[in-house]
Amino acid sequence: MSDPFDLIEQFEADDDESPLLIDPSLPANHRSGFVTVIGRPNVGKSTLMNRLLGQKIAIVSRKPQTTRNQLLGILTLPTDLHPDISTPAQIIFIDTPGIHAPHNKLGEILVDVAVTAIPDADVVLWLVDASEPPTTEDSLVAQAIADAQTQLARQDEPPPPVLLALNKIDLLVPAQLAELEQPFLDLCPTASRLPISAARGTNMKELLHRLIDLLPPGPRYYPEEQVTDQQMRFMVAEIVREAALNVLHQEIPHALAVYVTEFKARSETMTYIGANIVVERKTQKGIVIGTSGHTLKKIGQIARKQIEELVGTKVYLDLWVKVRPKWRKNENDLRWLGYTKSS
Repeated sequence: MSDPFDLIEQFEADDDESPLLIDPSLPANHRSGFVTVIGRPNVGKSTLMNRLLGQKIAIVSRKPQTTRNQLLGILTLPTDLHPDISTPAQIIFIDTPGIHAPHNKLGEILVDVAVTAIPDADVVLWLVDASEPPTTEDSLVAQAIADAQTQLARQDEPPPPVLLALNKIDLLVPAQLAELEQPFLDLCPTASRLPISAARGTNMKELLHRLIDLLPPGPRYYPEEQVTDQQMRFMVAEIVREAALNVLHQEIPHALAVYVTEFKARSETMTYIGANIVVERKTQKGIVIGTSGHTLKKIGQIARKQIEELVGTKVYLDLWVKVRPKWRKNENDLRWLGYTKSS
């Protein structure tokens, strides 16, 4: 199987866009729209989206900047997943990378992906860690919201409403929450607030009600059973990257990327998947592989179990480690790995 870093391949554009589904059976009060989930790194955006959707579509790690792509999560209501929500609606969540001060081209791209998702949103869901005071990165998020509001005002367009979700309240007592929430509200005076816990599911019902109330009347954009727009190869690569993030405990995760080289059904019960783990230095390659391949084997074992649940068959996962010096600063390498600015 040829490696995209070794030769130029021609790719066909994916024209399989989900059509707008106008369902005459939908009630007149059906609501729908796009909710952009933003925040600094590691505040629980992916955990929240996985919780609301009832399944894992976004990888989760304690390492900052885990999310590197704009992920779409589709929640069609009513559903057995949220039995207390009877209002017919389709909420399309956009999980974005954490907004931070970038140190390389990859970081610039991640911030661009997040920031450019704000003006087009029907609702902005700003997630913060309420267990600690606002950080410099929280201020960057607030500035991105303010910039988007200014941009829309110049175009005579109304800005999307902002809902401030104060996450991790399970780590606080009520008196602490009252003290810590005001500095966040001061950063974005136009935002409404709601304390939640994505990890424990606290106030999820209220969160959904608030989002639905903020969405405009609209049609169903995606089929009822669809949960994400991501392709299988992308999700497999993300599962491998998540496993690597959780196994490796040094600075390597920031210099690590994963792409799938081969995805083939060998039988009705077995799928072969080849994937490359990309690092920046030979020393990092040695750490990822580990003594006698022990670390790479552990990454593969953790990832394979989740991939088998995803594809519905047994999986032969063939992992290799490739060195691409300074790939996070190289525009061509970033493009090959699927990281590009919105512009």
